Amino acid sequence: MTITLYELTGRDTARPFSPHCWKTVMSLAHKGLDFVRSPVPFTGVPEVENRLGKTVPVLRDGDTVISDSFEIALYLEKAYPDLPTLLGGEGGIALSRFIESWSLTQIHTAIGGRLLLDIHAMLEPKDQAYFRQSRETRFGKPLEDVVEASAGRAGEFAARLEPLRIMLKQQPFIGGEGPLFADYIVFGAFQWARVCSAEQLLESGDPVADWFERCLDLHHGAGRAIAAAA
Repeated sequence: MTITLYELTGRDTARPFSPHCWKTVMSLAHKGLDFVRSPVPFTGVPEVENRLGKTVPVLRDGDTVISDSFEIALYLEKAYPDLPTLLGGEGGIALSRFIESWSLTQIHTAIGGRLLLDIHAMLEPKDQAYFRQSRETRFGKPLEDVVEASAGRAGEFAARLEPLRIMLKQQPFIGGEGPLFADYIVFGAFQWARVCSAEQLLESGDPVADWFERCLDLHHGAGRAIAAAA
């Protein structure tokens, strides 16, 4: 039975960049499951699986179709209980919900604006038009202005990571001695930046940078298999 993952890509369909899709890529790899990757452009997302939803990732596993990376993680844990645990029980689920909220409010908001023009450059013209219109409506200003403003706040980013930095001085992963879905949530955000932009967000020697390198090497280098933006 084939598992299919629908994930967001741009002009180069071999360079998936969505942070949420990367959570699911790493979740499937963690479970040791084989899957087929189906690239989807921004304007193609509404057509996935008979208009299932407005976002990807979407996962089809036989007759089961699920959207949302967290819901997919919950499904994988329940459907494949004999494979390595992804969430680590109820406590791990609660941890992951907190980490997801923290990542969205502290990491995504800090780097998302800085990536807008890089993402735009990766897209086909039809998707560029959609992306610019939708994001400029969301932010209420041109992409260029959002990027400029975000760059001016770059110095704040390191401070936002301090709770994670302190934790990673004590243990190799957010999940403890080994990774869990909580790690993949944060990894997805940094992989998003790594694939889209050549800007270096983390300094060498930072415990967060060391953790990210460990994550890139997980599951036979699933994350490192996609080269960083040049």
